[in-house]
Amino acid sequence: MNKKQLRLKYKKLREILSSDDVEEGSLEIANNLLGLPIWGYSYYHLFLSISEKREVDTQAILHILQGKDKNIVLSKANFDNGSLTNYLLTDATVIKVNSWGIPEPVEGIEIPSNKIEVVFIPLLVFDEKGNRIGYGKGFYDRFLAECPPEVVKVGLSFFDAEKEIADVYPLDVPLDFCVTPEKIYNFKNL
Repeated sequence: MNKKQLRLKYKKLREILSSDDVEEGSLEIANNLLGLPIWGYSYYHLFLSISEKREVDTQAILHILQGKDKNIVLSKANFDNGSLTNYLLTDATVIKVNSWGIPEPVEGIEIPSNKIEVVFIPLLVFDEKGNRIGYGKGFYDRFLAECPPEVVKVGLSFFDAEKEIADVYPLDVPLDFCVTPEKIYNFKNL
């Protein structure tokens, strides 16, 4: 299937998830993350979930990162140019939901993309080669292109991999891992 078909399929699959499905699946994903070889880094980029879109709830991941005393970086989206500005999460960080329903920091200590070592990536669907599909705006592809080449890219999904995404573009950035409630996919053998 192509990106358009897969986007429609997985938006529908997400719509039928109950609140309990989202909560339980998100906790299982957070627990599975503990099995990844990613905990020796300092700067972790985390997305805050859009609950209306039934995204993986990242609160448990946030607590894991805080418990491991990691630097947590959150982004603010600029819909005019498709970029993300990254801010360090501190006790003083104010989070506000933007007009697109995305919780994001209002302002704070800006962290350059080249300092980020691990990125947790929201997605709708991914395939067995680590290709992923988001909402189609390209925010994460542009952001990941600014990160160091060795940045570890971790997708989070309630669903297992599709066999193949038919229309992958050269600028699409593949994942290193994708974590589901049942499984860890390792695409780079890290």
